[in-house]
Parts: sequence; C-alpha cells; structure tokens
Amino acid sequence: MPEGHTLHRLARDHKKRFAGQQVSVTSPQGRFAVEAARLDGREFVGAQAWGKHLVHEYAGGLLVHVHLGLYGAFTDHPVPLPDPVGQVRMRIVGAHTGTDLRGPTACEIYSAADLSALTDRLGPDPLRRDADPARAWARISRSGQPIAQLLMDQKVLAGVGNVYRAELLFRHRIPPMTPGRELSEAQWKAMWDDLVALMRIGVRKGRMHVVRPEDDHGAPSYAPDRPRTYVYRRAGEPCRICGTPVMLAELAARKLYWCPSCQAAG
Repeated sequence: MPEGHTLHRLARDHKKRFAGQQVSVTSPQGRFAVEAARLDGREFVGAQAWGKHLVHEYAGGLLVHVHLGLYGAFTDHPVPLPDPVGQVRMRIVGAHTGTDLRGPTACEIYSAADLSALTDRLGPDPLRRDADPARAWARISRSGQPIAQLLMDQKVLAGVGNVYRAELLFRHRIPPMTPGRELSEAQWKAMWDDLVALMRIGVRKGRMHVVRPEDDHGAPSYAPDRPRTYVYRRAGEPCRICGTPVMLAELAARKLYWCPSCQAAG
C-alpha cells in the first residue's frame, strides 16, 4: 500500500496539472459514472492529502475522496488520451494532460462534513504543516501496545506504512515491541523530526530514501527499482551496521523487520 509521501506527491502533481482548469471527468468502467457526471466540466480547484487519503476539490464545493488501498494507481497521459485500458474508475482530462485511476479501495464524492469526519479520526500527518505531534504523543505515552503497532495505527499517526515503520525504529535503535508508554518524550520528538525529514525526501524524489549516506553501500536493495533499506524486507540478511541477521515476525497481520542487536532492549 502506498505510504503517505506518495499521496502528498500525487496531490501536488494533480494540483499542478489541473488546478484552475475546467476538466472532463468520466468513469469508463462505469462504477463512478453518476458521480463523474456531477463533476464533468467543473473547475478543478485543488488537491490535498491527509495520510493515505487524497482529496480533490472542485468548484461548487464538491470533493472527491480517493484511497488507493493495495491495488489503486493513477496513470498519466498527454492529451489526447488513448482509449481506456482495463478497469478505469475515474478519468480526469485537462488542457494538456489526463490521468486514469484504476483499482482504488475508495473513489467517492465527499461533503465537507465527510472530510471533517475523516480528518478528525486520523492522527497527525508528518507532511502537513498543521500537524501537531503532541496529539500522537498523547496516545503513544498512555499505551501499552508495541510502538511498532502504534506507528502503523492511522488513528495515532497518519501516513506511516511498513517501510517507514521498520526503518524509523532501526534508525533510532528502538526495539519494535517496546510499549509506547516506555518511550521518552525526547525519543518521540527525535523520531517525529526524523520522520518529517524522511517523508519530505520521499515527496521530493518520488521514492523513499531511508539509509543514511554513510551506510548506503554494500548489499543491494530488496528490489532493483528500490533504494536500500536497513531492515525492511531483509530478513535473514546481515545488518548493514553490525552484521547480525535481520529478524522477521508478524505483528497485527503485517510483517515486522528489525535487528536484534542494534535494536536490543536496554
């Protein structure tokens, strides 16, 4: 599932491509046809992201909420667009470019009240300027759940997925099963500041960069088109810092990676 930096990059790109234009909106697949008809020909006002949620704004106060889920993706084309291929839920066409949305978990018209309800139940998003890390700390500092589980809870922190979770904990040498209430506020502040910086890099570059420059050597990444990671998807391989085999477990139905030496308790 795309992590928060991907949605913020999409919001930035869609705003750049379409804002201020009257756009064509259709649903070649048909599942969004009624809603698309309400949007077609309206001005595209802007786009924002909250965690893993993308929201488009149209003239007249109409909003479109998109959650990509595991399989959703946007594909861009120059005008004139080719005939739709596959199950295109929503097609947006502006003056010079268009984009096709396939396979989202959600693509729906939202009201202002719907958006308010969504943002109220999300934790702070490290990529938003209005984010308040104290809100996340208030929940973490009272919780007996493992910090690795709390970081993935979108009600605690919006936008963090499995990669940022594993790499952030490694970078700060925190055992993933540490109860949230055993972290210090100084540790949390350092983690938050680091997460803000890492996710901003992700938005700027369009891909994650989580390994510090001095450690960015040795074994290749887990996939040819991905940057190196410290522990994510490196189970059984030697830690880049100490050489201890990276561990793998399952936590709340998600894979968890860590170094038992660098992230040892105490």
